[in-house]
Amino acid sequence: MKHIPRKRFGQHFLTDQGIIDGIVQAIAPRPGQAVVEIGPGLAALTQPLVERLGKLTVIELDRDLARQLREHPQLSVVESDILKVDIHALARDTCPQGQKLRMVGNLPYNISTPILFHLLGAVDVIEDQHFMLQKEVIDRMVAAPATGDYGRLSVMLQWRYAMENVLFVPPHSFDPPPRVDSAVVRMVPHAAPAALDARLLSELVQVAFSQRRKL
Repeated sequence: MKHIPRKRFGQHFLTDQGIIDGIVQAIAPRPGQAVVEIGPGLAALTQPLVERLGKLTVIELDRDLARQLREHPQLSVVESDILKVDIHALARDTCPQGQKLRMVGNLPYNISTPILFHLLGAVDVIEDQHFMLQKEVIDRMVAAPATGDYGRLSVMLQWRYAMENVLFVPPHSFDPPPRVDSAVVRMVPHAAPAALDARLLSELVQVAFSQRRKL
């Protein structure tokens, strides 16, 4: 039975094979790596990933999609909201000795920022992240200081990650097409980030940029 995209989950399914190939090439998965895909949906990216990896862990909130994904013996399916997943526990259960998690996925655009901050709390067990997001969000993530896009998201993420926009994705690459342009970002944790109190930094940055809006 054909799956009908659910608006409350922000579902837009990737269908452009050229874009899928470009994402897989950017990720460059290798057999044996501990890769976790957030929001696999109809498995457009899942299938080429698992073919290269041998096995893959996926996190899917939609009950119907999770049931379909369980039919694939090479997939370990976590049926949950990513915001409720303990990433440190997932790393302990998933990673071979000495490895860290590689996170990938087409993130729901309506909760992409909360997901990024949720994963920020587990950056110590993450090797890298490749996410498709609204292009406007990625522009803010990678923005340089003293530019219009530079803000709280830029500061908090650039503190812990080196980031780059690696691929533009137009709306017609999805079914149904979103009303915005998309892009893929690569996020690699810094080996030695500045030693800061994350909560204090967040509070200071929030106050600083709220004052900027009032000027």
